[in-house]
Amino acid sequence: MRTAGIDIGSRTVKLAILQDGQLVTSRKRENSFDPLAVCRELLADEVYDSIVATGYGRHLLAQNIATGLVSEIKASAVGARWLYPACRTVIDIGGQDTKAISLDPMGRLQRFEMNDKCAAGTGRFVEVMAMALACRLEEFDALVQSSGQGYSISSTCAVFAESEVVGLIGRGVPRSSVARGIVDSIVTRTGLLARRAGVAADVVFIGGVARNASFRDVLLERLGLTVHVPQDPQMVAAIGCALLAREAEYCRMQEG
Repeated sequence: MRTAGIDIGSRTVKLAILQDGQLVTSRKRENSFDPLAVCRELLADEVYDSIVATGYGRHLLAQNIATGLVSEIKASAVGARWLYPACRTVIDIGGQDTKAISLDPMGRLQRFEMNDKCAAGTGRFVEVMAMALACRLEEFDALVQSSGQGYSISSTCAVFAESEVVGLIGRGVPRSSVARGIVDSIVTRTGLLARRAGVAADVVFIGGVARNASFRDVLLERLGLTVHVPQDPQMVAAIGCALLAREAEYCRMQEG
């Protein structure tokens, strides 16, 4: 059996395909003004028995391609638990939102918390801050790693925080200290979300921001718990969708 999962996020579209319970395809593309075209490009040469979608664009896909739909919360929880069977907490910092998901010992969803509609604490916030520091996103992590003590960033709004960062640089504060302060600020807000959801070990950290080792290191330091980061932390929800598609396909076969 070959099942597909697709996660149509605000910044990227991710595709995962499982064959007989093994991950055989893992691909992603930058999203665009036409997410349906991006999905069709990813799926063009793929063969699968069923597909489940999640993310911001899942309903658009359902209108054009026969598919099952599932929330990002469920998809992320299923994918994280499959990769790390001891997972009890999922922290997802994506392009436009941050989520903390609490699971019971059997892997069932207990509670989740999300940030508000402000960009603060998200991947987009990190991009804006990197631009304010005049560094590429790929250089941001190295900048943080070279810092000593972070310089506190008080603004929680992305627009005001950008002005604050520019002001700090103008006053001669080292860029590395400001970058560390940005990480501290984001992790502090994320930690509050996780505690409201009911954080417990093991923690699985996913989403685009999880590709930055500095965020993982500070999160581990703040939570004091084991924090796992998958090889590709952006693919976890798509993997969860493929697993749910497999489960649904088995149910249909049994009913038939």
